[in-house]
Amino acid sequence: MRQITGYASQQGSDGVAPYAFERRQLRPDDLAVDVHYCGVCHSDLDAVDSAAQGPARLVPGHEFTGRVAEIGSEVTRFAVGDMVAVGNIVDSCGACTACLAHQENYCHAFPTLTYGGSDRHDGLPTQGAYSTGYVVRENFAYAVPPHLDAAAVAPLMCAGVTVWEPLRRWQVGPGTRVGVVGVGGLGHLAVKLAKALGARVTVFTTSPSKADAAYALGADDVVLSNDSDAMSAQHDTHDLILDTASVPHDMTPYLRVLAMDGTLCSLGIPERLDFDPMALLIGRKSIASAGSGGTRATQELLEFCGDHGITADVEVVPVAEVNEALARLRRNDVRYRFVLAMKA
Repeated sequence: MRQITGYASQQGSDGVAPYAFERRQLRPDDLAVDVHYCGVCHSDLDAVDSAAQGPARLVPGHEFTGRVAEIGSEVTRFAVGDMVAVGNIVDSCGACTACLAHQENYCHAFPTLTYGGSDRHDGLPTQGAYSTGYVVRENFAYAVPPHLDAAAVAPLMCAGVTVWEPLRRWQVGPGTRVGVVGVGGLGHLAVKLAKALGARVTVFTTSPSKADAAYALGADDVVLSNDSDAMSAQHDTHDLILDTASVPHDMTPYLRVLAMDGTLCSLGIPERLDFDPMALLIGRKSIASAGSGGTRATQELLEFCGDHGITADVEVVPVAEVNEALARLRRNDVRYRFVLAMKA
């Protein structure tokens, strides 16, 4: 087994603490990756809080970049020394219709998660990348474009691909009118990517103070969603809205902003979806959802970001300051994603 050090949940605590554990020995199609940078996602907070209720330790971290340290005997796409990126899915059944369509994120047998899942071969719990190293199947690792900052690439593997899939599914391009609700980890990348695809982009926010930042990201318009007159002026004007808000909220105003046959895609995974059915009915509008991304979309995203020079806006902190980063994330005190530097 491979000896690894990392940071894991603690029973009865809302933080993480140093933790030594083991990774599996390489299988033929495995890579051993020395983790350099790992993003800090809101879902990490939820996972740490849940794990703190029980005795088992959980190592978070599901969007990371690092260098290949060793390869299995059947690996063909990577060599030792390559910089790779890994997201929140590290395996799937490979045989269902979703997997065969390279949509492993919707695997009928449920994908193996980077942490908090179960290995499909030995049944052991998966542990994440708040750690010095990770072992991953070759098919779920991706080449990092060499001219991009590896720290700022890490959040593309979760936040980035989560917004990328619906942008491609609804064929966003020149002339498409896209709205983005919320300018956080997902929202800021939605603005960058939609704009690079050629769309006209409107940011909907409740905070006037975020307007300058939204324009700096590339937004064409910023609308205060708590201003009823401003929202009324937007009725029937958008083809697609990506709603990245994670707290329960009324989606009715955004449905009214959609043009006929428009789609509101909920990405923030709120506890419930609230809306007026009449706002959905009038204009033959749709509510949809999406989550994470499959291998084909993830590779496409990284190539697109390489071609257009797109990365996440990040604040890089030493891994020793992980608990401060988690505490600040609870307060939404970050623009727009924390990334842990795993190397001293």
